[in-house]
Formats: sequence, C-alpha cells, structure tokens
Amino acid sequence: MSDAKKNQLQKSLGLSFNIAVLIGGTIGVGILRTPGSIASLLDNYWFIIASWLFGGLYVLLGANSYAELSTMLPKAGGSYNYIKRAFGEYAGFLSGWFDFIVNVTPPAFYCIVISEYIIILFPVLSNYSTVMAISLLLAFVLIHLSGVKNGSVIQQITSFLKVICFVALVIACFMYTGYEVPKIKTDNSFFQIGLIFGFFKSLQLIIGTYNGWNSVCFFAEENDNPNKNIPKSLYSGVFLVVAIYVLVNAAFFHVLPIETLAKSNLAAADVAKILFGENGAIIVTVISIFSLISILNAFMMIPPRILYGLSRDGFFFKQGTIVNKGGTPIVALLVSSLFSLFLICIGSFEVLFSFAAFISIIVWGLAYLSLLKLRATEPNLPRPYHSFWYPWTTIFAFVASIALLIGFIFSDPKGFAIIVVLTLISYPVFLVLRKKK
Repeated sequence: MSDAKKNQLQKSLGLSFNIAVLIGGTIGVGILRTPGSIASLLDNYWFIIASWLFGGLYVLLGANSYAELSTMLPKAGGSYNYIKRAFGEYAGFLSGWFDFIVNVTPPAFYCIVISEYIIILFPVLSNYSTVMAISLLLAFVLIHLSGVKNGSVIQQITSFLKVICFVALVIACFMYTGYEVPKIKTDNSFFQIGLIFGFFKSLQLIIGTYNGWNSVCFFAEENDNPNKNIPKSLYSGVFLVVAIYVLVNAAFFHVLPIETLAKSNLAAADVAKILFGENGAIIVTVISIFSLISILNAFMMIPPRILYGLSRDGFFFKQGTIVNKGGTPIVALLVSSLFSLFLICIGSFEVLFSFAAFISIIVWGLAYLSLLKLRATEPNLPRPYHSFWYPWTTIFAFVASIALLIGFIFSDPKGFAIIVVLTLISYPVFLVLRKKK
C-alpha cells in the first residue's frame, strides 16, 4: 500500500498549465514554414484560409470527444487508456507504444534544431551542434527531475512568450503598407483533380502543424480539477491556436502575394526581411527558438506519462511507475530521455517522422471509436462532461480521420508499410508481456 501511494502522480497541475502545454505542445516552427508550401499547392487565398479553418474544425471536434474521454478516465497516458478500456489490452498496448514512439521522437529533433538556430545567431559555435543538443536535453532532464512544478512554470512562461512573439509578428505584418495587398484570386477549378490532390496534401501539412492539440489529456491524472479544467483548456487552447494560425497566414499574405510566398521554403523569414530588413532573419530565428523551447518542454513531459501508464498496466518494467518527491515519474523520464539521446547521436529522424502523421490519425480515430463504443457498452460509467451534439460530432471526427488516413496511405506508402510491419511484430511481444504479467 505504501508503494502504491509512493508511486502515485501528484495532483499539482491546473488550468493555466493545461492551456500552456496545449499551446506549447502545438505551435512550433511548422506555422513559420508551411504557409509557403500550402500556397504552392492551392494558389487561392480563400481556399488556403478555408483549409486552415477546416483543419481547426477537425481538431475542435476532436477536442470535443477527448474532453469527455479524459474526464471519464482521467489517467496518465491519454488515448491509451480509452482505447484499452473499449477494445481490450492488445489494442491499448499497441496504441500506447505507438503513441510513445511518436511523442518521444520530438525532443531529440527539437534539441538539434534549437542548436542549429543558436548557430545562426552565433556562427562561432558551428562545430558544437551535437554537444549543444545533448547539453540542452540534459538541462531539461535535470529541470524535470527536480519536480513537476518547475516544468509547469517553464511551460507557462515559454508558452506566454511564444504567443506574444506571434501576436507581435502578426501586428507588424498588418501595419506594413509598403506593398499593395494583392487582389484576391477567384479560382473556379475547385473540382480539378490537381487541386483536390493539393487540398488533401495541404491538409496533411496542416494536421501535422496542429499535432499536439490533445497534450492536456496526458496529464489528466495530475490535474487538480480535471472535470472542469480539461474541457476548458481543450476548447480555449484549440480556439487560440486556430486563431493564431489563420491570422499568421492572413498576415503573411498581406505582406507578400501568393505567387511569391509559394516559392518560399521559410515563409516567415521572407516576410520578416521585408518588414525588418536584414535583421528579419534574426527576429524569425529568435521567435523560432522561443517556439521550440516551449514545445521541447512539453514533449519532455508527455512520453514519461505514457510510459508510466504502460508500466502500471504491466506493458513495461514495473520500475516505470516510480515517482519521486517532486511528482516526476523518474524512471520513465530517464528511459524516454535515453531514447531521445540515442536519436540525437545517430541523427536519424526520417523513418520515425515518416509515420508520425499515420500514428496520430490512427490513435485519434481509435479514441473516437472508443467513445462511441463506451457510450453503448458502459452507459453508466461516470461522465463529468458530455461531448456536445453527440454522436454526430464524434462520428464526423472518426470519418474525417479515416479519410485522412486513406489520403496519407496514398501519399506515403512507405510510412504505411512500416506501421504494418511494426503491428505484426507487436503481437508476439504483447503475448510475452501478458504471460509475464
């Protein structure tokens, strides 16, 4: 009994942390890069804005379902718990480990990218990229080993600074008068095959940029009032992210015409050069660093919660449930960080990122299906929050997930093949672990 108490996560996180981790775990450098790529695919102002709004609507409907699921089963690990409850241990095991792999990759990637941005500001450090990346990872490990509250404070500060940076950039764009705003194109070719393909391809980029919107659910067990805080933070956080994304796109188009933006690999840098001259690149680099530190902090906290939940249910070493005095699942954090350290040293993210979008869509889709099944099979399960317009909103979110998954299979068959292979390997591993348990 004492061990069980000792290894319980502390209820020390509140609404402000929830909103901060959602914003921090979602808004990264993707929004600074993707507008150019999407402009090249769609080439229509209103169609581009509509695509971002459509992605936002999909995420909002997802938040609606996750608000019910995470308050119904407020446990560490997020989606894994709902899928296991609805479809059994193997489905939970598979989704939990897939979710862990997807979420444990970003810390390594962000550490390397932050070090590269620091080198842009200080070229003299160009030979120390890997050393800086490893040092950054170790620094964040030490911060989180010291306790959940420290990680929470850093998340709130960095997320606030990130929002301020983006708001300032948007205001600067709309104040710019040096270029006549391009006339909005009207394009009657909506039903052309090329444009439809471009729409789905751009949606894949947009969904990737929105990824992280359900971050708060991983911390449900540590929330001081999950029944109220989780729905509030999901809705307010998602609305804020959608607003920032749409405004950033509109602001960029105010400064540059679509034709020019479509040729840009880093749209924000090209816009900033017009606004601030040669110093524009420095300003965008600073904004990128703030964005990345915030998202790095969030993703340092998420994988240990997934691993904690898997360990508690016997799908990882029992030591994965050990929690220190500061409320951190210490073994789970160290294992996750070692995995990230390994990735930094080998610098190989391509394979993992190739199926990250697949995994996210599959896990979200299974979570929506879990809600539908649990409503039917366990109608008396306490539900502090009921998703609005159920079941239609959940059905739409599920159908949209299936459509996106089909689109991803066509656009990235190699990534899908990797998932099929991993799924086939996973079942014998599951049988061994279940027998051991």
